[in-house]
Amino acid sequence: QVQLVESGGGLVQAGGSLRLSCAASGRAFSSYYLAWFRQAPGKERELVVIIGRSGPTLYYTDSVKGRFAIPRDNAKNTVYLQMNSLNPEDAAVYYCAADLVYRPSEYKHWGQGTQVTVSS
Repeated sequence: QVQLVESGGGLVQAGGSLRLSCAASGRAFSSYYLAWFRQAPGKERELVVIIGRSGPTLYYTDSVKGRFAIPRDNAKNTVYLQMNSLNPEDAAVYYCAADLVYRPSEYKHWGQGTQVTVSS
């Protein structure tokens, strides 16, 4: 199994940028599909992106296309979420997730989440 730890959340002004990190501990990190989810207060958890085993972006939600990038560094067992042009609608707790198979939900492994707050 793999354990995931998110970091990098915080307060940012609208229009600013923030980079989240998800560090993994465990075996065969490069074998996992990775995803970022987010959940705002009072709303359901939303799938943001899915990253393939070798790094390609397999899915983007429409609201982040052109603004977010997802570098994956298998050598460091880390995946990032580079968020640019942030707006208040991006404020949420962000979670990373991993699984050995491609899926849009019900990932086997989850991080604890990191809070992103966007001031308007």
